Amino acid sequence: MTRTLRLSLAVATAAAAALALSSCSAGSSGGADGTVSDGKLTIATGQPAYSPWVEDNKPQSGKGFESAVAYAVAKEMGYAESDVVWKRSTFDSAVAPGPKDWDLNVQQFSISSQRKKAVDMSSPYYTTTQAVVTTQKSKAVDDTTIAKLKQDTIGVAAGSTSITSVKDTLGVTPQVFNSNDDAVLALKSGQIDAIVTDLPTAFYMSAAQLDDGTVSAQFPADGKGDQFGFVLPKDSGLTKKVDSALQKLDDDGTLQDLQTKWLSSETNTPVLK
Repeated sequence: MTRTLRLSLAVATAAAAALALSSCSAGSSGGADGTVSDGKLTIATGQPAYSPWVEDNKPQSGKGFESAVAYAVAKEMGYAESDVVWKRSTFDSAVAPGPKDWDLNVQQFSISSQRKKAVDMSSPYYTTTQAVVTTQKSKAVDDTTIAKLKQDTIGVAAGSTSITSVKDTLGVTPQVFNSNDDAVLALKSGQIDAIVTDLPTAFYMSAAQLDDGTVSAQFPADGKGDQFGFVLPKDSGLTKKVDSALQKLDDDGTLQDLQTKWLSSETNTPVLK
């Protein structure tokens, strides 16, 4: 084989490899509509997925805030419910660089510039609020007004935005603990009456860290919390379409309605007044 022929074959092989890599890269897909499966929208979430984000660990039911938002976005993008395919993924793998076998991923991803280096992130579908975590035995369990809650002993984690929220909303200075775990221990022991933290953490605390825990109230939204967005493969052709869908859902009040239904009414979490 001549040197020229060997060089030509090497170039052709390299080009083919590059094309194959490109075809399975993070931002490409097998569907004519820019999706991983032609005519289908593949959405991933965690395993398990917890209430109130997904009810009964069944995202296909459309019940739960993120499941409902996902179906609303799919509809705005032109996909029927029957065209939505659900997969499961870990949180860390979703935001890591590399190929993906889904089109969208939704599991309370905070939008950040660091994550945008590895994946695409949509515009926000939810901005977290602060919430009150307590126990059924605490005197704070029925305190759903600012006037009553400010009389309780409130705990917060060091370095959290909850400190400012308690001071600004309740007009009191909370007890500050090194971590949320330390605050939970203080609540269990009766050292404090309630914990103030962001709503997603509040749901986790009440369900996983407290035997008789409850999210008793939410603070009024101030727009300063973490913003949650869909994760998409890097340079996805669907990112702008998702952003457009979310904008329409925000403009027509759908996002707020779903937030009220799944993060307030259905979870019996009143807003402090």
